[in-house]
Amino acid sequence: MSALSHLRILDLTRVRAGPHCCRLLADFGADVVKVEAPNGQERNAGVSGDRHGHDMQNLHRNKRSITIDLKHPEGRALLLRMAERADVVVENYRPAVKTRLGIDYAALSAVNPRIVLASISGFGQTGPYADRAGYDQIAQGMGGLMATTGFADGPPVRAGTAVADLSAGLYAATGILVALAEREVSGRGQWVQTSLLQAQIALMDFQAARYLMDGVVPGRAGNDHPTVTPMGVVETADGHLNLGVGGDGQWRALCEALERPDWRDDPAFAAMSDRTARRDEIWALLRPVFRTRTSAEWLDLLEAPGVPAGPILTMDQVFDDPQVRHLNMAQGVRHPARGEVRLVAQPVDLSRTPAALRTPVPEAGEHTAAVLAEYGLAPDEIAGLRAAGAI
Repeated sequence: MSALSHLRILDLTRVRAGPHCCRLLADFGADVVKVEAPNGQERNAGVSGDRHGHDMQNLHRNKRSITIDLKHPEGRALLLRMAERADVVVENYRPAVKTRLGIDYAALSAVNPRIVLASISGFGQTGPYADRAGYDQIAQGMGGLMATTGFADGPPVRAGTAVADLSAGLYAATGILVALAEREVSGRGQWVQTSLLQAQIALMDFQAARYLMDGVVPGRAGNDHPTVTPMGVVETADGHLNLGVGGDGQWRALCEALERPDWRDDPAFAAMSDRTARRDEIWALLRPVFRTRTSAEWLDLLEAPGVPAGPILTMDQVFDDPQVRHLNMAQGVRHPARGEVRLVAQPVDLSRTPAALRTPVPEAGEHTAAVLAEYGLAPDEIAGLRAAGAI
């Protein structure tokens, strides 16, 4: 059995944060039913692209699809009927929408006190920004990431992937699993809430704590670590590599590898705080040395003394890396239109019940009849809902 095969999840989400949350649960075996609007009325095509494209395939694999018009009275009643037998509902509407549709936590828990509702929003379910539309880049800016990303003499820079969306999905999945674990004791579900803004602030971690505890407002430090030196990007004879000297012992090991005992023994460089205070001086010493060898030569040289260093890879190089291949981070699934496709695997391994890629993204409504039958609807009821335009 898969780890979560006993769970029934109704996925009402769109775009990225919510689908990512549900993808995680689906990959570990939960029966995730993606509830879509009839007649292809999805509104996220501008962000996630074509249904058979890379983004949709990566976000919605391992799910089943049904179509329900939640604005139709019979469609709403159908979702509540399904909620009676579901474990989790996940949604990422603007906060007022679920109440307007009549599928908020009060409505869901009234038909199933054990249900867990997970709501992912841009800025929270309440407060002055609750009704604003939220996208990942907006949250990156408001949560402090862009003000600390980029070079000091340049403009703010977004991260190269949707870190606020993806982390909000991860936090929501964590909250769902916590709520389900607590339900084993209390017998009751609860409402799990997170937002892109909260997730982004949480990801700022030590940078946020620097301000909260010490009043330090972090700025942009380019490729340098904000508080550790030398940790950053250094040019080599044929490119660049990441150097990560995270402690005093590693500094001494680096100096020995570079055959510079004078740097090792210099009291001005002895402690991390000293080196960070003299960051420009440290890098001025290191840069001409690292330009004398290729990246591969430096990586070989630094590995033996245990000095952390690594290449800076493009995506094709990432998936060609022997360690990445060993970790099986690209896994295949067969798509009826595109044939065998490779998608990004889950980054956590379980010894008995690992995640698995089983099915590609279904067509919209592909499983409507089968899923509704499993939820107790007779064929004539399903036909009636179709005739009424509710599904």
